[in-house]
Amino acid sequence: MPTPPSSSGYGRDVRPRHRHAKSFEKLKPDMLIVLGDVSAKGFKITNSKWLSLLQQFQRMLGPFLGLPLHIVLGDRDIGVCTNINEKSVGHIANHLPGLDSSGCGTFEISNISFVSLNAVALLCRNNNLRFSVEKVIESESLDLRTRAKGMEEEAVSGQLSCFSDFCWRENVASAGSGPVLLLHFPLHRTTRSSCDGVVPRRNLWQIIPETHESSGQLDRRLAGAGPYELRHTLPPNDTEYILQALKPRIVFSAHTHQFCDHIHVDGTREVTVPAMSWTARDDPGFIFVTFGQNKVVTVSHCSLARESHVLLAYISIFILLIATTLVMSNSHLTNLFVP
Repeated sequence: MPTPPSSSGYGRDVRPRHRHAKSFEKLKPDMLIVLGDVSAKGFKITNSKWLSLLQQFQRMLGPFLGLPLHIVLGDRDIGVCTNINEKSVGHIANHLPGLDSSGCGTFEISNISFVSLNAVALLCRNNNLRFSVEKVIESESLDLRTRAKGMEEEAVSGQLSCFSDFCWRENVASAGSGPVLLLHFPLHRTTRSSCDGVVPRRNLWQIIPETHESSGQLDRRLAGAGPYELRHTLPPNDTEYILQALKPRIVFSAHTHQFCDHIHVDGTREVTVPAMSWTARDDPGFIFVTFGQNKVVTVSHCSLARESHVLLAYISIFILLIATTLVMSNSHLTNLFVP
């Protein structure tokens, strides 16, 4: 299952489109997941333009259009806290498969459960949309606890006696035993990692410091802000809440455009997916994920051609053509003047 992030506009993606298709053709995925930012400024475009944009995206997918597709909402798609509500988000979510009016979704493929959350809404305090996302989290958490209780009761009653040790050791509500979690914004990291301190090469965002601001202070700071003036990760309290409630098997996030493989304090693994567009980064890429038995997850980071390398190749060819033309012209002139 390849998990490419967003493109944020496809004008510059026409050239590498065939290389994307060739990569997917070799990998033979079962599903495609896009972790947000399908559009550059989706919150500003009309319904007809959204349809046009999605059609353009579908053309980019080409022969893989028939695969199951899930798209997570990003901040470029729905905007910032002062702009979003259930009506505006629902308008966009209606065009994307598997999303409810809050921009969240749950689905299952090959007996693997996925939960997709509207991470943008989680940055908004005292917003009805945030409360709707919290309801989705609570509902999934309740389902997880119910299944955990059922397995424990079966183990105690002896119905699973031959697997009793396994049931007690692999409690469904223990860390890593929940669904696969899909987010646009990465979770907060309390421990250092090799990815810490990395910001996008192109200054698309202004980082807001992680401070304990009140709801009013945060809203005032976000008031009038552009769609990229958001913090790069979810706040620590939201991160802890999500990890405790969902016990995710693994987390996939995006937004920073930088690949990162991080282990949280409770042992939860989070993979931040790189951008797959030259618009966002010089070295685009995607990840290919394989889910094996015993909760084994294999993640492969696949890099695409750097834009700078492609441009350098074009420039080199152009210079070579000019040099060849000059040599041929000089040779022709020499032949004309030779008696």
